[in-house]
Amino acid sequence: MNNKTKTMLFFIGFLLIGLIIISLSLSIGSIYIPFKQLIRVLFSAESGSTYGLIVKNIRLPRVILSLLVGSGLALAGAVFQGVIRNPMVDPYVVGISSGAGTAVTLTIILNIDWEFLGISTIPLMAFIGAVITVYIVYSLSYSKRGLPVITFLLAGIAMGFLLNAVMSFLMVLGTNSLHKVVYWLMGSLATASWQEIITILPYYFTALLIIIFHINDLNTLLLGEENAYNLGLDIERVKLHLIIAAALMTAAVVSVSGIIGFIGLIVPHIVRILIGPDHRKMIPAAALLGGLFLLVSDNLARTLLAPMEIPVGIITALAGGPYFIYLLRKTKGEYW
Repeated sequence: MNNKTKTMLFFIGFLLIGLIIISLSLSIGSIYIPFKQLIRVLFSAESGSTYGLIVKNIRLPRVILSLLVGSGLALAGAVFQGVIRNPMVDPYVVGISSGAGTAVTLTIILNIDWEFLGISTIPLMAFIGAVITVYIVYSLSYSKRGLPVITFLLAGIAMGFLLNAVMSFLMVLGTNSLHKVVYWLMGSLATASWQEIITILPYYFTALLIIIFHINDLNTLLLGEENAYNLGLDIERVKLHLIIAAALMTAAVVSVSGIIGFIGLIVPHIVRILIGPDHRKMIPAAALLGGLFLLVSDNLARTLLAPMEIPVGIITALAGGPYFIYLLRKTKGEYW
């Protein structure tokens, strides 16, 4: 089977699987909605019925947000791994999760509760904290010679350790709010709404357009920086644009979902195994598989112990942890 056929089968197969998963996601829950009734609700004027309110106001926003967050994390992971040329890098490695978590912890402990343009405090502060952290990491690692990716990576790790310490200290001070902080840090889509979707869409599509624009440049970077330079690629400009896009994408989705790990690590790697490293195929495939992976995880999170809901970050960690160990043993520290 040639690569073109394999890629076509991948997309057709996962699109069909995706339609089945989306249908199940809209049907299952504390109130089961039969498939025929679901079709009526989605494609007719029955939005005012009980089923209609459940689907259109609760389950459909959650499904769409799951797909956006999962695809966003997978896209960011694919970009970071392509730029740094290491399959064991994920979107949180540059301190994004720590920056967002510290800002949210401070917000909850200080009981800051207001809205700006319909956006509540927690997602807004998470986004601001993540963006500020990436800016600091970039400023620390940038020099006249450009942006060394290893320096950028180490600066992100160091910043993450520092902010994790600050976050832990804040949690000690605010023990009364500890449960709320920990629940956010575990990741959840329980508060999904149309407003949250509208909020992240501009950042999501801005980052996506930048990634698409540089998709061929990502392939060139796989040849090594020296070869890419000899081929006429403006390496530092491309790295800057891609890092900004991946960081913006991650900050946006983290602001509405909390910290959901491993998707950006394992999904791009699985896609590379299935259809190869060509980013023209891998980027859309990673987005598709990442969205479906989080949607399945979220379905498990809300149904396994119903009516209690498990933070979806726990489900993704249980799936991703063993795979990360396998990947670690397989690569044994080797770079691309």
